[in-house]
Amino acid sequence: MNNFFHKTKYFILNTLLFLFPLFFLTFTQEFFVTNKFYLLVFSVLILILGFSFQLLFSKKITWSPRSLDVPIILIISSVALSVIFSSTNKVQALLNPNLGLVVFLSLGVLYFVLSREHEASRFEKTFLNSSLVLSFVALVFFFQPFKNINLPIAWQFLKNPGLTLLGGQLDLVIFLGFALIFTLFLKKSTLKYILLGANSLALFLTLISLLRTPLALPPLSLSWFAVLEIMKNAKTAIVGSGIDSYSQVFTRVKDLTYNQSILWSVPSYNVGRTSFLHILTEVGLMGLLSLLFLFFTTVKQQISNHNRLPLILVIYVFVCLLVVPPSLPLFFLMFIAFGLAAAEDKQPKHETDLSELPFIYFGVVILLMAFVAGGGYLLGRSYAAEYYFKKAANGLMKNNAKEVYDNMKKARVLNPNEERFVLNFSQTNLLVADALARKDADQITESDRQTIAQAVQAAISEAKELIRLNPNRASSFENLANVYKNIIPLAAGADVWTISSYQRAIVLDPANPSYRLNLGGVYYLLGRYGEAARLFEQAASLKTDWPNAYYNLAWAYFQGQKYDLAATAMQNVVNLIDKKTSPQDWEKANKDLTDFKNKLVSSQNEATAEGQLNLPQQTINELDPKLKLPPEASPEAK
Repeated sequence: MNNFFHKTKYFILNTLLFLFPLFFLTFTQEFFVTNKFYLLVFSVLILILGFSFQLLFSKKITWSPRSLDVPIILIISSVALSVIFSSTNKVQALLNPNLGLVVFLSLGVLYFVLSREHEASRFEKTFLNSSLVLSFVALVFFFQPFKNINLPIAWQFLKNPGLTLLGGQLDLVIFLGFALIFTLFLKKSTLKYILLGANSLALFLTLISLLRTPLALPPLSLSWFAVLEIMKNAKTAIVGSGIDSYSQVFTRVKDLTYNQSILWSVPSYNVGRTSFLHILTEVGLMGLLSLLFLFFTTVKQQISNHNRLPLILVIYVFVCLLVVPPSLPLFFLMFIAFGLAAAEDKQPKHETDLSELPFIYFGVVILLMAFVAGGGYLLGRSYAAEYYFKKAANGLMKNNAKEVYDNMKKARVLNPNEERFVLNFSQTNLLVADALARKDADQITESDRQTIAQAVQAAISEAKELIRLNPNRASSFENLANVYKNIIPLAAGADVWTISSYQRAIVLDPANPSYRLNLGGVYYLLGRYGEAARLFEQAASLKTDWPNAYYNLAWAYFQGQKYDLAATAMQNVVNLIDKKTSPQDWEKANKDLTDFKNKLVSSQNEATAEGQLNLPQQTINELDPKLKLPPEASPEAK
């Protein structure tokens, strides 16, 4: 029986190591990382289930300690403490694919299994065979074989020039570099030369692709500022700002320099510029010191044992953590390196016979099986939610409103704590209200009014739920503001709540010029031109090279009859727009400038252009009489 369990464990490990870099499915919105995440966690659950059955039949626990066990447990514990004490949305923090607790627990189990294998070299061959397949796929897609082929919508992603089975080209470079180190230590053989050729060529071509399309990574300086920000508070300095909270810290440390860069349109980043800085921000000093202790212990052990391959692999991973952002493939490689390094640390086995203590081993077996059953159920619901979310996206592409709504609702019910689902369900309800409100006034029935009222209330309720899940995320208040702004023609008082929501977003992301521009647009639509001008001035001061801010400012001055200021602001627009790249916008701004200088009042203040220069407009017809929203619809209501 023990032989059977050993073979089963060996099969699962080999399958995971081979499939992980290659695995993807198209029935989730994100094809690659999402499915690798669930492949990993379900494989680990099967391993735990196998161990529980082995304990049930053998009634023995065999344990062989390794010098890396304590550092591994410390790093996992530091992630757990960050989730418990700092993360706001703890469920989303658990399932975060970059640094989530479920990922680190799963990789920890993978480490413990690999480190106890006496035939670790057999797993190395599996890993190298997988890297060979990955290299061939990378070589094929470098030449874009599907570029001129008509493919179904579901397979259009095959035309993406940056496509890799790992999800990103940077992860592919890291993975191929890791495999190349492995290959260099193989004995001379035909396989070694094939691997060297394939991995080296794939690595070279992938680097060329990266140089052609540079990655939009967060600035290194702001990643350092994020670290300094969490050091201001004793708790966050120790356990970090919390898993899945990096974007919130980033919004607090953005500066005017960032707004002048080409990255300014990205309001926030979910990861730091390097893995070490990201870990220090989200997990704090405890996480960083645990990780450094782990590396120090590993290097010391490998030097004393004269194990060159594990040592070089660990150093390679350390350098990667120093220079690239965190990712699931990177941490997967890190724990494989630690597992193989620990496997070289031969220690005597300790066997405990529990046959005389049935309550203990039955209790352990029941706990393990309950853990597998509970974890499998909850993770299965989460995975099913991803499936329905993708079906909703497919319905949107087919313009099938019912399919979008029904599947979005299923995803929302299956995983009520996933902020993406809440956000999209809020917007889906708004679309339902918008579609009915676009009818001619005489065609809107009483049933339509009730449906509009229900959809509006649901949109607001979901937007508020998003804020409840994470009240520190500025984008959540922006979404609530957008909901209120779109129902201004439908519901009395929506304008007041729109303003309040934008103000909350500005407090959380004070350096974001877009929030001020949008709030100024609301004031402009309400005819409050002085307040609109004040917000547009702030947007222009935050991003001094933004034509839209000056354009809206010019019109706010013009409507307020401040023609000299309007002309000055519009002159800034003309100066900032490149006439060659945006001729229509330049012509429109130049014409408006002429009108302002002549102090002419014309219909230009209501005109819109096809270019980027336009003020916010109402998107749906006014409802008469307007809906009366209940008090709990306000942004302040809980």
